[in-house]
Amino acid sequence: MREEIEHCVSVLKRGGLLLYPTDTVWGIGCDATNARAIQKVYEVKKRAESKSLICLVKDFNMLNQYVESVPEVAHDILKYAIKPTTVIYDDPIRVAENLIADDNSLAIRIVQDEFCQQLIRKFRRPIVSTSANVSGQKTPLNFKEISSEILEGVDYVVNLHHDKESAKPSAIIKLKNDGTVKVIRD
Repeated sequence: MREEIEHCVSVLKRGGLLLYPTDTVWGIGCDATNARAIQKVYEVKKRAESKSLICLVKDFNMLNQYVESVPEVAHDILKYAIKPTTVIYDDPIRVAENLIADDNSLAIRIVQDEFCQQLIRKFRRPIVSTSANVSGQKTPLNFKEISSEILEGVDYVVNLHHDKESAKPSAIIKLKNDGTVKVIRD
């Protein structure tokens, strides 16, 4: 796994796209601080830029570096969540502008997957994560279901967990700075 992580970090540092396993589904990822790399993700997915992407961080400390003010309720929600949960936060900071939604929010998940944890720890920056499918097509549940269009559109395919069945996409919750909580996807 160490060699895979080293190779992935070098791809990310040069603005490349990864196809990698996450704690939910296979994802297309890149450096969340690199606007050009994020633009490439939109192009590979044929996704409208008005549709936001998710960002992965390794822990609460990293989360606090990329959100102006993390509401207290986020800690409770994530502590008791029984499945991977992505939270949409107001006022993201230190990420590329084209990753931030029109309402000045960003969806971020503290990842539980060991590979993703180690990758983000080594890279020292958040990583974009979006399902490995062309926009509007079915989300692949395993590596074999990923289209050749996606496989050919990324710079590196992680050579781990190709036989693993994916879990479902994460739950998504929107937290406003005023404490309002809204479930977007259960």
